[in-house]
Amino acid sequence: MRRVFGIGETIYDIIFKDGQPIAGVPGGSVFNGLMTLGKLGVKCTQISEVGSDQVGLIIKKTMEKNGVDTRYLSCYEGKKTAISLAFLDQNSNADYSFYKDYPNIRLEFELPQMDSEDIVLFGSYYALNPALRKQVGGFLKHAKESGALLYYDLNFRANHKDEVESLYNTFYENFCLADIVRGSDEDFNILYGETDIRKIYDSHIKGRCNILIMTHGADGVEIIDRGNYYKIPSTKIDNVVSTIGAGDNFNAGIAYSLIAESIYHTNLDRIDETMWKRVITYGITFATKACQTTNNYIDIDVNEIFQ
Repeated sequence: MRRVFGIGETIYDIIFKDGQPIAGVPGGSVFNGLMTLGKLGVKCTQISEVGSDQVGLIIKKTMEKNGVDTRYLSCYEGKKTAISLAFLDQNSNADYSFYKDYPNIRLEFELPQMDSEDIVLFGSYYALNPALRKQVGGFLKHAKESGALLYYDLNFRANHKDEVESLYNTFYENFCLADIVRGSDEDFNILYGETDIRKIYDSHIKGRCNILIMTHGADGVEIIDRGNYYKIPSTKIDNVVSTIGAGDNFNAGIAYSLIAESIYHTNLDRIDETMWKRVITYGITFATKACQTTNNYIDIDVNEIFQ
């Protein structure tokens, strides 16, 4: 049975609309995708961290309830779990404030046994943070050497834009480790002041990773795969409740499609335009579903996607 490993933050999202809290749910960019996959019966493992408080316990129980393995969840005695305040604007897009209390020495764990059946999801500032780079980078290199398929979602927020220059080498190291790099037009605009996928691929991705996916929200998805360009339209959403978790669930949809279509690190080159349309349709469908709820992870009937 194929497995999906994720390494990333676990936080508790408190969501505000018109200045009032409307929901509180466990979250995190990789976490959200794994939760959705766990609901679908995919064997998932999260490598992350929480404090020894009630919030950390809620997160752990939520993971277990949805079938996500918690054996690599570090719990810091006497520390508080990370909290995110997400303020929705008139278009249901979120602006975030983050709070956490973690020790200086973090994320100590034994590397899991992995093989070519496995998929790894990683991304956001967690995959760049100098305080965690030794542990995160070590795990990613181990996964790569084990033959796993690595999927990297930039998910780079504007509050870290002053660190971009100092993080370039880490970005490029992640590009080299990844089999698929995915980012939004907003991510690439923050990083390079550019949203032309061909220019970005030629200048920053080519020679490091063969596949680049750029998402444009309602304006669709662009792909460059070994120099071949494809564009796939998005689905119109009439009843957007919140865009929180949309990109994370897009990633979950891609991961699910890689399993459903028997795509591995060793046969990525068999994805042609027709197959890319199927793969991206999974991602768009998962993301669309996420936009229709304040939950960060979704229930979805995958059998209805291609009906």
